[in-house]
Amino acid sequence: MGIKLISENRKGRFNYEILESFEAGVSLTGTEVKSLRAGKINLNDSFAVIQRGELTWLNANISAYTYGNIHNHDPMRTRTLLVHRHEIQRLIGVTKEKGLTLIPLKAYWKNGRVKLEIGVGRGKKLYDKRQTVREREWAREKGRIMKGE
Repeated sequence: MGIKLISENRKGRFNYEILESFEAGVSLTGTEVKSLRAGKINLNDSFAVIQRGELTWLNANISAYTYGNIHNHDPMRTRTLLVHRHEIQRLIGVTKEKGLTLIPLKAYWKNGRVKLEIGVGRGKKLYDKRQTVREREWAREKGRIMKGE
């Protein structure tokens, strides 16, 4: 099988400096899986927190399944992320640091299961964002110069 990208949070890498990332499984209902197969997910503004010893995913919008019936899911419901206990303990320590948060970076299929890449990040200041744009534009310009030779 392999890996197939469902959605990517591009603003996550722009607004946050990602220090490390890890993979987590997602606990979903049937109609959520069908919506994900159709690519109906919005990762923007979503985040992960540790509540009652569990890693939970908040504000993720998985649209209601178009052909769903009365058992359709709530698009903005809180979802549980599946990680090992020792990873949760490490994340508790990491997120206690000032200014660090857990940001979903991308959702993808891996061997028939939905996985979420979570990044531990620190919010960027405005001047950091400007520097990122400057570096990106310079890389493009450098590519054009090299191609022209």
